[in-house]
Amino acid sequence: MPPKAKPKKNLSAIKRARQAVKRNLRNRGVLSSVRTVMKKAETAITSGDKEEAGKAILQAGKALNKAASKGVIHRNTASRNISRLTKKVNALSPQSGLPSAGSA
Repeated sequence: MPPKAKPKKNLSAIKRARQAVKRNLRNRGVLSSVRTVMKKAETAITSGDKEEAGKAILQAGKALNKAASKGVIHRNTASRNISRLTKKVNALSPQSGLPSAGSA
């Protein structure tokens, strides 16, 4: 953790410092919960159960989108993470009913 900055003298700077501490705590909690949900989704994907993994990525997508809307993470980061999880779930087993690329 970096050393503390000198105490502010300007009233507005004091208020901004107070707000920054509050926001940092809130954002840290949100980011922690997002990481936890992502980890659960990854675990579900590695277990091989496509249905369970599908439910897990729905929760992860919801958490990521919420964090992005609050400004905790960038929206492109959220979108990228959702995309990567979705690709992993789709790769678990090919969808039935659709012709595969090699059978055409």
